[in-house]
Amino acid sequence: MPSLLDLRRRIRAVKSTQQITKAMKMISASKLRRAQDRVVGARPFAMQMQRVLNSLATRVDPSSHPLLAEREESPDAKVLLIVITADKGLCGGFNTNIIKAASSFINNAGRPVSLGLVGRKGRDFFKRRGFEVRVEEIGIFQRVKYADAKRIAEAAIEEFTSGRVSKVFIVYNEFKSVMQQRVTTEQLLPIPKLGTGSKEQDPPYARSAGPTGPAAPVAGDVDYIYEPGPAEILGDLLPKHIEIQVYRALLESAAAEHAARMTAMDAATKNSGEIIDTLTLYMNKVRQAAITREIIEVVSGASAAR
Repeated sequence: MPSLLDLRRRIRAVKSTQQITKAMKMISASKLRRAQDRVVGARPFAMQMQRVLNSLATRVDPSSHPLLAEREESPDAKVLLIVITADKGLCGGFNTNIIKAASSFINNAGRPVSLGLVGRKGRDFFKRRGFEVRVEEIGIFQRVKYADAKRIAEAAIEEFTSGRVSKVFIVYNEFKSVMQQRVTTEQLLPIPKLGTGSKEQDPPYARSAGPTGPAAPVAGDVDYIYEPGPAEILGDLLPKHIEIQVYRALLESAAAEHAARMTAMDAATKNSGEIIDTLTLYMNKVRQAAITREIIEVVSGASAAR
């Protein structure tokens, strides 16, 4: 049976841990609000641009730009997977779920996979296991900047256009709510087309206007009219699209990380309270037993002295 001194020390230690987890919860809650505002602000433009480019990719000649070119599928064609994890832990299953999804992708790819690792947790996990790492970024989640996304996107574009990889995918935690984050895997390159079985409808902006007449409804084989020209437009638009999608993924991951950490620290704080209550009750029982034993010893000594 532990002594009262040991129990008091354990209770003090748990109370100190509880104060830390409570403080971490409050910090994550304050950071989450700002990160959530940034995600909400970035989503409409990023999602609309994604719809535009996916629709455009189905209607233009893939040879018109390198980022649209479909590469020949072969068992030796490499794939680049960009894995976005956190730099820190103590956020529940946030990092574990991403690493599991990335590992599953690698095992089921059926071809060599090189990695782009964003975040210290993913970097440490995969580098220890000897995976080929082509892109590495850590320490960017203190304040996610567009320049960070641009740097990652440029590295991915270089891997694709140089022919070292045939496709580029990104896996990250999408922020759904404070209680829910969804692991998402998306294809970045080549720019994906709308599938034949897609539920996506032709958006209202997908109309082409001639120089002398009004815009006509888009058909499946319609040609766009470009001004100043397809090379200039696609050359500016497609790399910007990749940068924006990477930026959105970083913002989603940052918000999801704060939400996951806030939830985990809230659960840890509640568990600490339960442990403190249990230890306090046990300490009171031990103290009561010690007092009872002392009373019995006094009474027994007094009886023996008579």
